[in-house]
Formats: sequence, C-alpha cells, structure tokens
Amino acid sequence: MSISYYDFKNLPNHSQCDIVLNQGQLMNETVKDELKFVLYEISSFSVEIVYSKNNRIAALNVFQNKSVYAY
Repeated sequence: MSISYYDFKNLPNHSQCDIVLNQGQLMNETVKDELKFVLYEISSFSVEIVYSKNNRIAALNVFQNKSVYAY
C-alpha cells in the first residue's frame, strides 16, 4: 500500500497505528530512560512510535523524508 504523507496525517490515530504496525518497515529501535523509540518507514515518510514502560503508545511522530525527492 502506498499512502502519501498528507493522507496518512489526516487519518485517525488508531488507523495510523494500524498502518504502521502492519505495513511499516522497522528501521531502528532505541531505549532511553523508560521510553522505547521505534522508527518505521512507510512509503516516502517515516513514523516514530514512542512506547512507555508498560508498552503503551505514548506518542506517534510523522516525518517527511525530503531526501527521497532529491536526485
């Protein structure tokens, strides 16, 4: 599935999470203090999910990958 950055941003939070967890490509994971940061790549943008210590989603951040458009 290919979805644009703007279409993704306009989805409800639960739909964004479903797409990331089911279709995103895991790029990196790191733990800092009691938070786990997981970076996924979807289409031409990246999504970071921040998990709290009880494995609940604390935040979801979406980043445009500007370098994708560079030639």
